[in-house]
Amino acid sequence: MKFDLTDKKKPSWDRRQISVWKYRELLPVEDRESIISLAEGGTGLHKCRRLGRKLGLKKLYVKNEGENPTGSFKDRGMTVAISKAKELGKKKVLCASTGNTAASLAAYSARAGMDCIVLVPKGKVAGGKMLQVTMHGAKIIQVKGDFDQAFVTALELTKRSRELYLMNSLNPYRIEGQKTLAFEITDQLDSKTPDTVILPVGNGGNISAAWKGFTEFEQLSIAKTRPRMIGIQAEKASPIAKAVKRGEDKIRPVHNPETIATAIRIGSPVNWPKVLKAIRESKGTAETVTDSEILQAQRDLATLEGIFVEPASAASIAGLKKLRASRRVDPSETIVCVTTGHGLKDPSILDRLPKSQPGYNLEITDRTSLDNLERVL
Repeated sequence: MKFDLTDKKKPSWDRRQISVWKYRELLPVEDRESIISLAEGGTGLHKCRRLGRKLGLKKLYVKNEGENPTGSFKDRGMTVAISKAKELGKKKVLCASTGNTAASLAAYSARAGMDCIVLVPKGKVAGGKMLQVTMHGAKIIQVKGDFDQAFVTALELTKRSRELYLMNSLNPYRIEGQKTLAFEITDQLDSKTPDTVILPVGNGGNISAAWKGFTEFEQLSIAKTRPRMIGIQAEKASPIAKAVKRGEDKIRPVHNPETIATAIRIGSPVNWPKVLKAIRESKGTAETVTDSEILQAQRDLATLEGIFVEPASAASIAGLKKLRASRRVDPSETIVCVTTGHGLKDPSILDRLPKSQPGYNLEITDRTSLDNLERVL
């Protein structure tokens, strides 16, 4: 898909409310009647002063994609992809997913009146996401194995049946919607580009889409520069980060990836060439974080800034902390960490939180217990 980015004229969207479709001139849907929307985009860019002080940063922002309709960044791409599917006359859509794509596709296909099939790795999808898929009426197929096996199965199904329209991030219209993340960040900073953007990386669609968005705004002369792009992966699911660290042009897939951050538990990301390109062109980098670092970052963001995100989202914060410790991020930089999904997506995390804080197990049954409670308050 090509857009006319040569006339240098800013499209007439200044008076529109911030959303994905605010930038419809740069999106590949021609028929407005085909647009399927749940009011996605327009997520908050939160200046995080308390967390910033803890990390020694003056200009730290969190772009909280958990504020989207189904609770994740996937809605940006899905609104455009579903709208294009409708424009193309598609009736039946499917995807492989670790959870968020499935939840988003289920919601948007329900809105569009399309049949929806989702393939998920059996027993490896967070309960909150499975609940969403079920409630939206999608047909769920559980595949033995990990996401990569589910994705191979989805590809085979689309090859066998022309009725099935694949909605994973290989679908180019998904990337077109997700690039609006970069548009919004730039607009929310009054047309100023941040120095660094840090994102969790699973299949790699989001970081490559954001780079595409920043590039298009530079080509339109809306922004003067592009940011450094940094991708963060879980330590035991990090083929892209390891390739960057080794200076290699190809990834080595990770078999049986493992991490508490289920949304980025992907060992063979299909978008790896685009991710490496974005990191290389932006003079960025990639880093890995452990599950314990992810959980601590999740808790820091919640307790210091009131922003509750799922573990995969917190990878960007954990990565920033690691980058600061090694002085690869300067205190004067304007930094945007992207958090990709809401914390309620994965309620099982409650079982991993510490139970040692005062009063946690204290029950009030009589006056004596009330006196004990007063002492710990």
